[in-house]
Amino acid sequence: IPVFILAGLLVHCVFLVSIFDIYFSSPLVHGMTPQQTPLPPPAKRLVLFVADGLRADSLYELDSNGTPRAPYLRSILENNGSWGISHTRVPTESRPGHVALIAGFYEDVSAVAKGWKENPVEFDSVFNESKYTWSWGSPDILPMFAKGATGDHVYTFCYAAEIEDFGAEDAAKLDIWVFDHVKSFFNSSRSNQTLFSALNEEKVVLFLHLLGIDTNGHAHRPNSREYQENIKQVDEGVQEIASLIDDFYENDGKTAFILTSDHGMTDWGSHGAGHPSETLTPLIVWGAGVNYPQKVTSQFFEDNFLQEWKLENLKRLDVNQADIAPLMASLIGVPFPLNSVGTLPLEYLNSSALYKAESMFTNAVQILEQFKVKMSQKKETTLSFLFTPFKPLSASEQISFLKKIRLYIQQQKYDEAVSLCKTLINLALEGLSYYHTYDRLFLGLSIAVSFVGWTTYVILVIIKAHTNLTKTVPTNKKKSTVLFYGFASAGMIIAFFLLIQKCPWTYYIYCLLPVPVWYAVVKEIPVIRDLATVLSLHVGQSVGFLLVCILGIEILVFSFFYRSALTVGLLVFAGWPVITQLWIQAKTKALSWTLLCVLLAIFPLMPVVGREPNIPLVIAAGLLTLLISFFSLASLCKREHKYRDNEDLKVYFYQMFSVALSTYVVGSTHNSLKIKQGLPIMNQIISWITLVSSPVLLLLSPTFLFERLFSILLSLMSTYLLLSTGYEALFPLALFGLMFVWINMEQEALQHYGLSLKPKLAVFNFTCAMDITQFRQLHLDDVRRSFFFVFFIVTAFFGTGNIASINSFDPASVYCFLTVFSPFMMGGLLLLKVAIPFVLVSCAFEAVQVTTQLSSKSLFLIVLVISDIMALHFFFLVKDYGSWLDIGTSISHYVLVMSLTIFMMVMNGLAQLLTTQRLGLPRRTKHHS
Repeated sequence: IPVFILAGLLVHCVFLVSIFDIYFSSPLVHGMTPQQTPLPPPAKRLVLFVADGLRADSLYELDSNGTPRAPYLRSILENNGSWGISHTRVPTESRPGHVALIAGFYEDVSAVAKGWKENPVEFDSVFNESKYTWSWGSPDILPMFAKGATGDHVYTFCYAAEIEDFGAEDAAKLDIWVFDHVKSFFNSSRSNQTLFSALNEEKVVLFLHLLGIDTNGHAHRPNSREYQENIKQVDEGVQEIASLIDDFYENDGKTAFILTSDHGMTDWGSHGAGHPSETLTPLIVWGAGVNYPQKVTSQFFEDNFLQEWKLENLKRLDVNQADIAPLMASLIGVPFPLNSVGTLPLEYLNSSALYKAESMFTNAVQILEQFKVKMSQKKETTLSFLFTPFKPLSASEQISFLKKIRLYIQQQKYDEAVSLCKTLINLALEGLSYYHTYDRLFLGLSIAVSFVGWTTYVILVIIKAHTNLTKTVPTNKKKSTVLFYGFASAGMIIAFFLLIQKCPWTYYIYCLLPVPVWYAVVKEIPVIRDLATVLSLHVGQSVGFLLVCILGIEILVFSFFYRSALTVGLLVFAGWPVITQLWIQAKTKALSWTLLCVLLAIFPLMPVVGREPNIPLVIAAGLLTLLISFFSLASLCKREHKYRDNEDLKVYFYQMFSVALSTYVVGSTHNSLKIKQGLPIMNQIISWITLVSSPVLLLLSPTFLFERLFSILLSLMSTYLLLSTGYEALFPLALFGLMFVWINMEQEALQHYGLSLKPKLAVFNFTCAMDITQFRQLHLDDVRRSFFFVFFIVTAFFGTGNIASINSFDPASVYCFLTVFSPFMMGGLLLLKVAIPFVLVSCAFEAVQVTTQLSSKSLFLIVLVISDIMALHFFFLVKDYGSWLDIGTSISHYVLVMSLTIFMMVMNGLAQLLTTQRLGLPRRTKHHS
């Protein structure tokens, strides 16, 4: 059995990792030569302001009395410079945003694992190509551009990470820190000759990273007074810095300024996904080499922003975020970053037609270079007769493109040259993507074949080992040897092919995996024969059963896209006692089951958690838990067992006190943050102590079925309350109620089908339940049991919101534990919050397994089959094109289902530990006189 579980874990880990190799490997290539425009640039230096987390509408729109939020920047775009919207891509996080701005490419998904902090791949940037770069701001962003730079010319000045506090009085101090340090830097340069001459060089970049707006948005939401005040402070700061720099360089007119943002923010203060409020960021460019405002009478955009912002008469120039890197390179005349995929937005430039055409040509050649490297890499690792090149850009096509463009520039037909360059850029980008996804179909098929094989194998194992459908047949030695050699030689042929093509080692795993999996399936031919005979006797029933199974699984798959599918499922569940006529023998239980199903069905219809905090609901949930515990305790004391101890009651009182304390801490913490006094240290200590002590208290309680489950609820609720901000605090209570009735209903079902005698649940003890002789064989009804479990697990996941989107995380959930920004700690606590409803369902399932006398392995295998069939759906639904929201959701769905399977293996073990283990405390012995 352990071998089977290990094989299962291994196979699922391969399935999980494969999607990143197949769909999301790093697109970067190395070995290109830098390309630079051969003409003198319009600017000597560039100042880049990045207002982290600033939405386009927040900056451009007028406030209620018609005045601009940022008066200085508004006057710039009306009188001095060009403006537009920069469209970012998902994930809308700070690191990928800055990489797109400064290096010109969209970071691949592999950087998630590094928490967006380190460089998973080395890349070139505008900073690296500059003569000197000085940067000020956050320690999360600046070091990654210094780290990748060659030589020692990128200087960083960061504040301490502890200052990034969501609970602080005002995060605008982060921006004031940056402005103050830039001022003192320029003042000190007057007395420092080396610094002074370095500042007067050409190709200099000054980068100011302003994190205050982002931090205020997380803490108070973008529509708050704090966020809007912060925009005003940034506006004043930019004005001061711009005039300081003009004075320092004696108004030589050689400075270009760019103000933009790395990403926006949703109305509920999060970012990461592809909502327009996250992907639309402002871009304002002014100074040397930049076009003045262009007056227009009408311009057409699909949105209505121009009317809302009163900017209909000023030309709006939209760009993709990666286009800003070539714009910066072109303004100060440095080589375009090697991995940049941006297209130079010519309308921002105010220079000669020749300079524009030459810059565009440089841009095209730089992207074509990447295409050539990518193509030669693919050619080297593919057998020549199997290699199909990208037709539109064959070697002869490339040469004719470059010749034509050169000729147009010599004949001064600059517009034709520019449009040809744009065509060439688009073709080169298409070609890059073609070679990047070259092996996809072949790898995808390998994984799909393994998937189908594995699922078939698990079904065969269930039928062979846990049912009486088949007779055991002695295996034919000779046949199995032939089989073994057949599969071994197939494996060797595949490996030989991969070896000739110098494929990466991961390809060997994906392509060889189907061999052992299908070998295991083919070995079980006798079982398949027996099964076919049995099914042919009951064709009608088999087909009906299959259709019901397929419908159930499709509802589960649907619920990943539309949470309301869970509501439909739960309402169908509510009618289960009526359909199977269970209600005749247990009227009260059937009624409570129906009511609780309907109650739980309301949650998936509610809006996603975290949009609007509602602390009174959390407090109500805490009080409700206490009320339920008083009733349960009273009934426990009534049913006085002869083997109950007063010590056990003490444990419950401690747990109830812990729930009461959590309820108080949530209320007082959120009040304290509201009046801007930060997180009270006492509350923080209580929160962490509760988190650590609740599992210990749980293990001290008795292992009788209801008492242990009741203790698990109290323990998990005390932690869950601390992590709640709204109606989701009521969710575990409704879920637990349903689980509790479920355990009782399964007893009735057992009796209904005459499968076993009814054990007395009241005195049922988890620790005595592990007697293997009493396990029975599987029955068709057990497939329904397993399906219920998977359905409840998915409900536990999506019941209070769609975790499959990065932006549904709300940092407010963790404010009782910490307010200083720490992605891994916050992520860990949010994962714990997600896991708590899981643990409730897993413990209830453990109780169902034990009370219905089934080995946990047999039910678990059915669960495995159901989740693998779901995973295969999502494997084919993974996208790497289309809107970034679609891409993000499709990855997270697949990763979710695969991790669910791995996770359920872990949960199974955890549930056994939580239900059967008990810590013994030294008991006081009573002395009888």
